[in-house]
Amino acid sequence: MHPEPVDHAPRQAFPWALLRQRWEDLTFLHWEVAPEVVAPLLPAGTRPDTVDGVSYVGLIGFRMVGLGFGRGPGVPYFGTFWETNVRLYSVDDAGRRAVVFRSLDASRLLPVLVARATLRLPYLWSSMRLDRDGDRRSYRCRRRWPGPAGATSRMVVRVGERIVEPTPLEHFLTARWGLHTRAYGRTLHLPNWHPSWPLHRAEVLHLDDELVAAAGLPAPVGPPVSVLYSPGVGVRFGPPVAARPPGAGPPESQ
Repeated sequence: MHPEPVDHAPRQAFPWALLRQRWEDLTFLHWEVAPEVVAPLLPAGTRPDTVDGVSYVGLIGFRMVGLGFGRGPGVPYFGTFWETNVRLYSVDDAGRRAVVFRSLDASRLLPVLVARATLRLPYLWSSMRLDRDGDRRSYRCRRRWPGPAGATSRMVVRVGERIVEPTPLEHFLTARWGLHTRAYGRTLHLPNWHPSWPLHRAEVLHLDDELVAAAGLPAPVGPPVSVLYSPGVGVRFGPPVAARPPGAGPPESQ
């Protein structure tokens, strides 16, 4: 199937929310990566999503706020934490575009354990902080468990002007309405929804990162090709579904 169109402001496609949360103070750094490098790292039934034959690896730092279940309130204390993830871009046999997380470093251990046990997401417990100073945002991360212990990342960016009309590439990198993960012998698609991103230009002032290489990808060479910032959005996640469309043949073997 051809990939679905990139839609920067879709309607919520699922009837009820499994999870609710808010993402704040997000910085998106992206580098080009060859699809053949990405392909072996993606779950079965998915392939690299590309723009003009090129795929991307993203390093994203932000603050998770008020993580909660269904219509309930956010979980006190444990539902708010810092996170830094390394992600790739995928499309499945049903044409659904999504992200694949190679690592998700978080500063609270309990959400790490729950996400690893339920959806088999590669969450890792890390010491992290996010500092705000005017238009500067500084993200620091040092991995604790399970490893490689001691992997670090430090990003410092200056937030610029609001983007009135994002480019097609900027929509491609940020308008992602689901994630793919491998769990229980199947590749699952976990849909999400949020309002259209408020995006800003941003400038990298300092970058010293080991997380991309620790995620099994080539260490980035040169500055990122895209640097974006968003003050944040409220997010809902729907229930996971199999990543294979109806009539796609027998289920995948484990």
